[in-house]
Amino acid sequence: MEITVQEAGERLVAVLSGELDTAAAAEAEAALHPMFESTGKGLVIDCTNLEYIASSGLRILLNLVKKAKADGGRVALRGVNDVIRDVLDMTGFTNLFDFE
Repeated sequence: MEITVQEAGERLVAVLSGELDTAAAAEAEAALHPMFESTGKGLVIDCTNLEYIASSGLRILLNLVKKAKADGGRVALRGVNDVIRDVLDMTGFTNLFDFE
């Protein structure tokens, strides 16, 4: 799992590559820390190169959405492939995010 977080104007963009599984969850949460600390910025998770997401990865995304909503914001997902979209649909997470 590889994660980079960068500022893009008024937004923070996290680019996820690989598999967000249980083994990578702690590292992913640490890498996404700037997004949890951000207030007043739009948050984007770029899933273009994300191959797999486990329940531990979904938990991280859910916590990020909760934090963003508490601050009056939303989280957008970008480049979601069919496999990840199916997981989001099956778990009811689809309506928690904006999609780009």
